[in-house]
Amino acid sequence: MNNEAKKLQLLFASTPVAALGSGLGGGVELTLKNFAEELQRRGHQIKIVAPEGSRLQGFPVKEIEGSLQIAAQTQKRDNPIILPENSVLEQMWDYARTVQDRFDLIVNFAYDWLPFYLTPFFTRPIAHLVSMGSLTTAMDRAIAETWRVFPETLAFHSHAQAETFPEIVNPRCLGNAIAIEKYQFCEQPDNTLAWVARIAPEKALEDAVIASQKTGIPLQIFGKIDRQDYWQQIQDRYPNAPIKYQGFLTTEELQAQLGKCRALLMTPRWIEAFGNVAIEALACGVPIIAYKRGGPREIVREGQTGFLVEPDSVEGLIAAIERIDECDRHACREQAEREYSLKALGDRLEAWLYEIVEARSIT
Repeated sequence: MNNEAKKLQLLFASTPVAALGSGLGGGVELTLKNFAEELQRRGHQIKIVAPEGSRLQGFPVKEIEGSLQIAAQTQKRDNPIILPENSVLEQMWDYARTVQDRFDLIVNFAYDWLPFYLTPFFTRPIAHLVSMGSLTTAMDRAIAETWRVFPETLAFHSHAQAETFPEIVNPRCLGNAIAIEKYQFCEQPDNTLAWVARIAPEKALEDAVIASQKTGIPLQIFGKIDRQDYWQQIQDRYPNAPIKYQGFLTTEELQAQLGKCRALLMTPRWIEAFGNVAIEALACGVPIIAYKRGGPREIVREGQTGFLVEPDSVEGLIAAIERIDECDRHACREQAEREYSLKALGDRLEAWLYEIVEARSIT
């Protein structure tokens, strides 16, 4: 297919766990936004289907009422598939079914069983961007079956993420990207640390809080409070820690605050598929201190743009904090510009989508 001759009509199916723009969808929200903006810039037409209350400036959004899906990261490995009564996930995909003939391709951003199961029953191809690593047996099987029958339709963010699915061989890894120009470089930071994520147990904020308390360096906390009880526990357990909650900020507000910090701490208990905040930090010139698991291990350049420490080791975080000034903030910005621009991601993304469309036209 001549990429210049064919501009695609695309339906983006957002995460069903929260409204687009709420912050509760985690990194999927930024990923969808960046994908949409870059593909639109290239001349493709995009419509989004998402839960009620969703917004994305510059794009038509079909809002779907219904009960939100339970987030996969809160499930145990052997939990069965669950669709709540009046499921927004079910209704999103029923809508996609009814309008599919208007589109060349449907792009699935949901980490849920149903879209994978439906893939062979749709007349239009479904591209699946797998947003998390292996979490449940049911999802593993759905992803493996889709890979077996429609391998070209699956893409991952990182090799570390794809490795959690043993059936996946030679995966397509897209990485991720941000609009670099929206992030201002800060050469002279304040004596503060940053932590950016949903405030939920799997993100292990308490490890960063302990490191802040032991080093005496204030910790700026950014992100949506997903679990109020968890956030309250942290405040109760560490009343003397020098921490400050800054809220869930827009990209413009976040980069202005994040850039002033000496380092970003990434402390997840699980395997992050990528870690968008890592490249946001790099774009501001902020080195990263992250547990050596998941996507961040493929982003951080040891001793140059940050440090990787043993997973769940607070002492490792502290040791890395003591060495953070060895990292070059200019090198952080340069890595972001070189490896994580939207143009580079757009080239990879476009090639993937065209490959799927071509494969379906041949069959």
